[in-house]
Amino acid sequence: MNPARIAPSLLSADFSRLGEEVRNVIDAGADIIHFDVMDNHYVPNLTIGPMVCSAIRPHTKALIDVHLMVKPVDRIIPDFAKAGANIISFHPEASEHIDRSLALIRDNGCKAGLVFNPGTPLHYLDHVIDRLDLILMMSVNPGFGGQSFIPETLNKISSVRKRIDLSGRDIWLEVDGGVKVDNIGEIARAGADTFVAGSAIFGAASYSEVISAMRKEIQQASEAM
Repeated sequence: MNPARIAPSLLSADFSRLGEEVRNVIDAGADIIHFDVMDNHYVPNLTIGPMVCSAIRPHTKALIDVHLMVKPVDRIIPDFAKAGANIISFHPEASEHIDRSLALIRDNGCKAGLVFNPGTPLHYLDHVIDRLDLILMMSVNPGFGGQSFIPETLNKISSVRKRIDLSGRDIWLEVDGGVKVDNIGEIARAGADTFVAGSAIFGAASYSEVISAMRKEIQQASEAM
């Protein structure tokens, strides 16, 4: 399995000083910047677009992981690639042609990911797993930050981990939604290797203490497996 990666979600950052927040959270030990894009159409909220991605790009050399909660997706993929995204993922329900959207991401020089909501079946993986660099499991319904983790997601994570292992491919298994210190260990035991956390990190007094505590829980889970 891949080494653990912590990916703070900018959705919970202080937008009045976003560049500073990006620098601080990476300095505190995070690995990736998770960038949530909502369109008030596919999900009931409106967040940030390519111009904000472009604005934060000079503030860090860390990977920018863009999660598109928009429909349709193809129009906006090249814009985020040009804005400095390294990874772009989308929901299968938001694409008319999933294989084409994955190819578009890769053709624009980014790693490609597919996102599964709590109620989205995994059969979409049957024909495109060879195109994926990342699979993102939503452990809440998308659209809002600060929600509670849905426990049934653990079974789904385990199922995806088995699919990845059987494929023999180096695919990251990312989890987003309600991830915090007291449940990150069980999420890791289920098979995740990349962990998105928003309010759990940006709502803390010390980013570094929370990230260190998360890594400790992941390490203990790894040792127990």
